[in-house]
Amino acid sequence: MKTIESGISKPRPYKINPTVRSKQCAHTLAQLTPGGVNSSFRSFVEVGGHTIFFSHASGSKVFDIDGNTYIDYLGAWGPAVLGHCHPEIISACQEALCRGPVFGAPHELEIQMAQSIIKAVPSIEQIRFVNSGTEAVMSAIRLARGATGKNKIIIFAGSYHGHSDSVLASRNPPASAGITSGNAQDTLLVEYNDLAALEKCLTSFKNEIAAVLIEPVAGSMGVVRPQPGYLKGIRELCTAFDTLLIFDEVLTGFRVAYGGAQQLYDIRPDLTCFGKALGGGMPIGAYGGCKDIMKQLLPDGSVYQAGTFSGNPVTMAGGIATLKLLSDQNIFDHLENLSAHFFKGLQKEIDRLNAPVQLQRAGSMFALVFSSHPVRNYQESLAINSKQYAQFFHYLLERGIYMPPSSVDAAAVSSAHTIEEIDHTIDVCSQALTEVFQ
Repeated sequence: MKTIESGISKPRPYKINPTVRSKQCAHTLAQLTPGGVNSSFRSFVEVGGHTIFFSHASGSKVFDIDGNTYIDYLGAWGPAVLGHCHPEIISACQEALCRGPVFGAPHELEIQMAQSIIKAVPSIEQIRFVNSGTEAVMSAIRLARGATGKNKIIIFAGSYHGHSDSVLASRNPPASAGITSGNAQDTLLVEYNDLAALEKCLTSFKNEIAAVLIEPVAGSMGVVRPQPGYLKGIRELCTAFDTLLIFDEVLTGFRVAYGGAQQLYDIRPDLTCFGKALGGGMPIGAYGGCKDIMKQLLPDGSVYQAGTFSGNPVTMAGGIATLKLLSDQNIFDHLENLSAHFFKGLQKEIDRLNAPVQLQRAGSMFALVFSSHPVRNYQESLAINSKQYAQFFHYLLERGIYMPPSSVDAAAVSSAHTIEEIDHTIDVCSQALTEVFQ
């Protein structure tokens, strides 16, 4: 592998065959599953065309059923921080599977996994495992309400916290049909990166707010970082108003730093939600905090949460192997070097073209935002040009580079990417931007 300092290597073209089988499968699945997808994010509705069906993945690449190879920057929407199918993670999962995929009872791997997280994240004294980020957030909100005796939560416009009813009220009107007026009334919205707006909301609903729920880096409106002092200000306001602070680190946890965004920004939330990178590719979610709050869960307290597959041996084995690998700081140094090199090359091309594109990044999470101005909140994200992004997306796709089929959602660099692949991607992105803007 070349070093970062070695310069741009000659790009290797990826030959892309017509995606005939993917198109046929997309049509077939659409007859069997609404929209032809089992998760709305996977749809190509925003970018157009048909979805790509993959057969396997390895390292930094995914392979479709038509025999094409793609350099992958979707990263399975976040879990593949170490790349796909890391051999140590696969081996650990296979060994656990051979002993039994689920017991419906405690096992020692739960202890090891919990100890690893508690050691990595100082704000967590106890943790509960669930099966997805959505479950983690949903359960943390219920716990916050049960622990405080208050009903309302504050979330930030444009943030994404999964698909439970409370958090789908993060738009006005709500982002989904089927959200009751009660859920909408108990979910209050403020603008991200606006501390005064949050203080005003807390003041207006004093003694009614159970929790403030925030993505410390907003991953679904262009990878929006907090302004300097913003998270510290939120922590201080929550303390002053006797309101719990919940960090949704489903995207940032074990991705932007080993201890998550709370390590990166030196903030201690009351509760934290995890998912994605935590499991190294296995379906997982977790939420944790101090013992005084966590003991409110049954059977110690009165807040209910359960799940047949929560903490199952295969997922725990994958998570233990993942955290062991990620505990090496060299992994995060490598991710930062790759990501910084990527952005330096992209910025050079954007400047050359004078293109209205913003590069927004937190660690190895990034977005190419097709807007003339940086995006700092949801209102500003509405100016993102999704049509230009769609043209850019398909130019890359047809040349073997896979990005998120969304103009606002986070892409990701993995530790499996090489400098040659990054340089090749910069070259193809330059061609794509030229195609879009000239």
